[in-house]
Amino acid sequence: MTDLDDLDVIVVGGGGAGLAAAVSAAEQGAAVLLFESERELGGSTQLSAGLITAAGTSVQRALGIDDSAERHFQHYMDLNQWQLKPGLVRAFCAAAGPTLEWMIGLGLDVPAVLSSDAHTPGLSRAGVEDVWRGHVPRDQGYGLVQVLDRARKARGVEAVLNTRVAALLFEDGRVAGVVADGIEVRARSVVVASGGFAHNPDLLRRHYPDALDAGDSLFVVAAPGSRGDHLAFAEQTGGALAGDGWGLMLPTAYFQRYHHWQAGFPPASRVYVNSHGRRFMDEDASYAVSSGIIQAQDGPVWAVFDEKARLGLPTGYADWTPARVAEEAAAGRLAQAATLDALADRIGVPAHALTTTVTRWNEQLPETGTDADFLREQSLAAKGAPARPDPIATAPYYAARVLPAELVCTHTGLEIDHRAAVLDRAGTPIPGLFAAGEAGGGVLGMRYVGGGNAVANALTMGRIAGSNAAAAV
Repeated sequence: MTDLDDLDVIVVGGGGAGLAAAVSAAEQGAAVLLFESERELGGSTQLSAGLITAAGTSVQRALGIDDSAERHFQHYMDLNQWQLKPGLVRAFCAAAGPTLEWMIGLGLDVPAVLSSDAHTPGLSRAGVEDVWRGHVPRDQGYGLVQVLDRARKARGVEAVLNTRVAALLFEDGRVAGVVADGIEVRARSVVVASGGFAHNPDLLRRHYPDALDAGDSLFVVAAPGSRGDHLAFAEQTGGALAGDGWGLMLPTAYFQRYHHWQAGFPPASRVYVNSHGRRFMDEDASYAVSSGIIQAQDGPVWAVFDEKARLGLPTGYADWTPARVAEEAAAGRLAQAATLDALADRIGVPAHALTTTVTRWNEQLPETGTDADFLREQSLAAKGAPARPDPIATAPYYAARVLPAELVCTHTGLEIDHRAAVLDRAGTPIPGLFAAGEAGGGVLGMRYVGGGNAVANALTMGRIAGSNAAAAV
């Protein structure tokens, strides 16, 4: 049993960031106590694919891939238009690879094989990077959390479940512990790793209103504990915020209500068209960029496909199945027509433009295996998919509204420096206070760098926060 009278570090939150912080602090010899608001550990990390973005790793080297933290940093900053603090992002990129090796040392299994998706163990394409950096572990996010939890237990860190921290103890300008269940628990340092605020509509309106643009199509895949407790801690301590207005929304069909491994996938033989009836993107582009491309259009975006594509959808999923598409079409919510001209009329786009778009599609990828306009064959190859999807040529034709509607994570957090120390509104570190994961703002930016960005941030900055919290005592 942990001695509550002699704690060095308290960790608030038991997801990937909190577990990494707790283990890291305990490795430094600190007496650590972890509070988790839910009935089990894991948070959003446990619900994820467990993908970790990192550069210069042993997995990459085993596959003959030459990569470095500096290249990772350059790509990360460029994609975010240099609107992040370079010092913080450089520290994150430099520590992400060593953090992956730390996890492997704890027992995480990431085989040195190429992977075609985020659910097959190995090295996959994370986003739009020039070399692959997405490390997929066996047993995905669940397995990753189990590795960290075993390390927590081995190092004697007690986890108090189903206990939400209501406030921080803030005395004489420094954090000196927490208040949980009405009880003051003191410690020399606190790491806030309580997740984001995806399940708090009021905080979404205030800090990420773009998420609400999806209207009735919005659905949340973050853990239920993502209620924004860290923002209340900022108010209490005078902590600054970073990342306001940013988050991750994945593009989905209007009728989806589950993440893709439950919802299923749209047919490969589809084109996305804008309000002008024209194709404007690689339909398989990474969500590092795809939501931004869709949002940049001046009207609705539609996924256009045909009857052969509908019938070719596999069964057993919740949303993208032959029966569900037929049901949506019969209800009049998903456009269906006997001809492309009639379909164009249904969705309000120029008929000539839509027929020209589909004709050009049929003459390119299905016929030649190349996409001269958007290079989609490269995305298909990275996913291990056939390079020649079927033509869109079998009536009836369908059009489903596509929009960013799947809310994965929020990026507004307590502003941190390269040590994961929380800064006040003047930019000075608040003594005794550290933050990581979605609760620590400044690493996750305006553009999500790709699969594994949030998990890498949680583990890497959690590890840094735990180590520095232990050293601060």
